[in-house]
Amino acid sequence: MSEFKDKVVVVTGAGGGLGRAHALEFAKRGAKVVVNDLGGSADGLGASDMADQVVQEIREQGGIAIANKASVSDRAGAKSIVDDAVAEFGTIDILVNNAGILRDKTFKKMDLDDWDIVINVHLNGTAYVTHAAWPIMYEKNYGRIVLTSSTSGIFGNFGQANYGAAKMGMVGMMNVLALEGASKNVRVNTLAPAAATRLTNTIPGRDEDLSSPDPARAPDLVTPAVLYMCAEDAPNGKIIQAGNGRFSAAAVFSNDGVNQGANASYESFLDDQEIIMDLSTAEEGWAFRRKQKKSS
Repeated sequence: MSEFKDKVVVVTGAGGGLGRAHALEFAKRGAKVVVNDLGGSADGLGASDMADQVVQEIREQGGIAIANKASVSDRAGAKSIVDDAVAEFGTIDILVNNAGILRDKTFKKMDLDDWDIVINVHLNGTAYVTHAAWPIMYEKNYGRIVLTSSTSGIFGNFGQANYGAAKMGMVGMMNVLALEGASKNVRVNTLAPAAATRLTNTIPGRDEDLSSPDPARAPDLVTPAVLYMCAEDAPNGKIIQAGNGRFSAAAVFSNDGVNQGANASYESFLDDQEIIMDLSTAEEGWAFRRKQKKSS
């Protein structure tokens, strides 16, 4: 029996691409799925019945699913996604925050409206849906949450300042929520995916036929990492990169640096800059917290 059987799973942005792949796989493994998607274009405009189509696909395969067409960037809409899960299935066990749009331009040419909408959909939308699910998971001492980041945020990508800022924000959110949820068995992890989707097709130089995509770039090659982050024995506070069948971990590292005490100055910083900037002995996590753990 699948460990996901009868789990109630919400996947946002599940009308196509990565979200659809995640929703289909959870349903295939016996989960009850809420397929959320506004059904807009890659830049967030308009609406359609994409969520209904995925629900129909799941049901035709013998699965259980309902559709929700709210926008995650609207607080009431985001709450309705979780409310629908509870009304239909009684609870929420797993939340996969996947919804997103792109408005790519160099920072010099970017309209601040394009900045705001990308932040609102990716970062705020993730916060809104997670905030609605959090007390339910916290109260029942169980929850699995996936935030979707990107290498554009973790490492940077030309022309994606808004998207990159939102995606690195996911890492900060995860770091805090992983701490806050640990005692209640609510585990929060972050996915950095790569696949051929409607969103990636808007990037200059990318023009793939999504009706017959390259099998090596299929969205469902990312989904195993999502299942891992939602399993009973899921990790907590980890970043996993997934794409093209390749999986790897990413993390923030820090070194011990130099303690110059009350005599610190610009000149003393320059004197020690090689030690301060040397990452050859860096370890995962915050050096200050590592020292606290060693001394306790």
